[in-house]
Amino acid sequence: MIKTPPESWAIKFAKFVDKIGPIKVSVLFVLFTLFVTTAGSFGVRIALGREFESEDFISSIVLVLITAPWVLYFFSELIKQLEHSRTNLGEAVEQLERLRRHDVILNRELQNNIRQLNYEIEQRKNAQLERESMFAKLEQEIKEKSEQEIQARRLSTLTRSIIDASPDLIYYRNEEGRFAGCNTVAEDLVGRSEEELLGLTPHEVYEEDLASQVAASDHEVLETNAPITEELWLKFADGRRRYFEMRKVPFFDKDGHRLGLLAFGRDMTERKQSQLAVEQASKDKTKFIATISHELRTPLNGIVGLSRMLRDTNLNKEQHEWISTIYASAITLGNIFNDIIDLDKLDREKVEIQIKTVTTMSFINEISSIIKLLASDKGLTFNYKVIEPVPVTFEADGTRLRQVLWNMLFNAVKFTPKGSVSLTMSSVIHSESQAEITFTIQDTGIGIESAQLDKIFAMYYQVQREDFQAATGTGIGLAICKQMVDKMGGEINVNSVLNEGTCFEIKLPVTVTNKSPDVEELRVTGLNVLLVEDIELNVMVAKALLEKLGQHVSVAMTGQEAIDMVKETTYDLILLDIQLPDMSGFDVAKTLLEADLVLSTPIVALTANVIKKHDEYIRNGMDDVIAKPVKKSRMIRVFNELFANDILVDESIENEPQAMSPVVIGKVEKDVLDADLLTMLVETIGEGMIAASLQVFEQKIPEYMELLNVALAADDKDEVCSQAHKIKGAAGSVGLSRVQSTANSIQQGDHPAWWENVHEWVEQLNQAIDQDVLALHEWINQNKIED
Repeated sequence: MIKTPPESWAIKFAKFVDKIGPIKVSVLFVLFTLFVTTAGSFGVRIALGREFESEDFISSIVLVLITAPWVLYFFSELIKQLEHSRTNLGEAVEQLERLRRHDVILNRELQNNIRQLNYEIEQRKNAQLERESMFAKLEQEIKEKSEQEIQARRLSTLTRSIIDASPDLIYYRNEEGRFAGCNTVAEDLVGRSEEELLGLTPHEVYEEDLASQVAASDHEVLETNAPITEELWLKFADGRRRYFEMRKVPFFDKDGHRLGLLAFGRDMTERKQSQLAVEQASKDKTKFIATISHELRTPLNGIVGLSRMLRDTNLNKEQHEWISTIYASAITLGNIFNDIIDLDKLDREKVEIQIKTVTTMSFINEISSIIKLLASDKGLTFNYKVIEPVPVTFEADGTRLRQVLWNMLFNAVKFTPKGSVSLTMSSVIHSESQAEITFTIQDTGIGIESAQLDKIFAMYYQVQREDFQAATGTGIGLAICKQMVDKMGGEINVNSVLNEGTCFEIKLPVTVTNKSPDVEELRVTGLNVLLVEDIELNVMVAKALLEKLGQHVSVAMTGQEAIDMVKETTYDLILLDIQLPDMSGFDVAKTLLEADLVLSTPIVALTANVIKKHDEYIRNGMDDVIAKPVKKSRMIRVFNELFANDILVDESIENEPQAMSPVVIGKVEKDVLDADLLTMLVETIGEGMIAASLQVFEQKIPEYMELLNVALAADDKDEVCSQAHKIKGAAGSVGLSRVQSTANSIQQGDHPAWWENVHEWVEQLNQAIDQDVLALHEWINQNKIED
């Protein structure tokens, strides 16, 4: 801002003139001039020493009056112009000041604009640098992406080449189940190119049965989001059939969204064929072993029996030694047969532990009687001892346990040149129902080196001693014993001192029963019984048993026939088979109950189905259940429970059936024949009826087996199970326990691995029928059975 200088007198005078006006200033100026002129003239006169004259005064006044106004006017105008000029100049100065201030503001704005422009220029430079940097990065990314795309194309080509070169079947389908891609194996399979397959469903590509199976497994994968594995036969377009193991998995994008499923299929035809060949070889081996065992065991049993009888006749010392050697050799050979059969079962994992009640003293005496003979033949002493307390009876697989003890006692006798062999049984009672029994087998034989103790339970291992030459053996006995004891939940321990002897200790946990079976007597006879059963053999056996028990029996072969007979006749008891040809036993019972035809007649179910609970039969209208094959003891118990309070006696029967003399039954292979049932049948229906029943079985079984095999070839599971049920019932009626057990396995159609095992079961059933019927004939012929 410009600093204003102080005002001069002229400016102040001009402002004064301008303030009071020019006229007033003129008057004042005239008066002041007159005064100054007059005073001057007077002063001059005085100074000159002259007197003041009036003319001087008047002349001054006139002169002033003449000149002063013009002078004053001139000066007034001049001053006025000067004042106007000053005013204009002031206004110009103010204008200049305003312009200066405006210029300052503009200058400031210009400077701000310049600074802003410089900042924007800097920003634009930075943006340009960033843009150039981004362009450089973009160029690098484009370059890298181009390289990645090239690499991806290479990898895609490589992957596609690998997929197409793979011998495996590969395809993938989208969420809708339509083909989205495949490899060349898949193209060969269906006879179409990948382009032709795109968008097609399995039903448009495969045969209907296969398409349904494939679509079902695809649906399972997509429903559960879990991979699955399945095996199936696939037919190629050229007619070839190959067995594939298919692995199906869901696949997702990087964000986790499912895109469909991916399937891999490996051609397992060769492996399947090898597996089938191995299975067939195993079956052939099993069949061969079973055949050889059966063919050799029959004459061997004759040798054992005859040699034992010959030992009891009058023989000289040399003859007695010969026959004792024959007897011991036959017993040893029989145990080798058992070992071979069990070895085959162990290889196929078919050994089953069957728990039954074992009577302690009878069990020990049976084993000891044979070992005592073998020991005496070698001049050895055999001792056995039972250290009390031991259970009177216990639950165990007596057959397997007997085989284990025989094997180990035979070895003890074989490897003991002189001295003794002993068997000791003891037990630790843990509770009323649980105990641990211990069998200790001690000998004074050659012993076993400590280095060989860990090897004796190995398969085919035999102790080699140069100073001792034992009888030949297979080397599998102890290995089988170890596995058998392990399966029964026990353990075997061994201690031995070389040239002093060996001690084997077998510990086995068992359930204590300590109960002797009570024989219940029938307290009711003369009942009018309706037997509803469709298998002729079962009818024959059950009818004979009922009649031997003093009952009157009517027979119905179908459910409708039973209903019709109940409408016409009132029966005291109905024995109702559950599985009938036209309807189930439950349906028959429901019809009879709804029609009020059995208000006072008990209905007892006859069933081979041991899976259902007792309460299920009661809820379906039954009063009780009797399991097949029908046991005399169970029949008597049910009759007494139902009719004990209202005993009916048939007057035509003079006396109740007299107690029959005990039947002498020879040793029976428990896995083959049901000795308890056969004993009961002999005591009730007699030897002749057993033979007649067996004849009926032989007549009916070819028909049943033919129907079963036809149904199996047609993959008709229900019919296979139905025929197996009939075979099971028929076999149970004549005591063919192995046939019954095998048929029962075939009957269980809900078994998770039924299809995988049924062919083998049928093969076993055929073998069992061929062999066990002969065994039953031999049992009937070789044993003295008194009716």
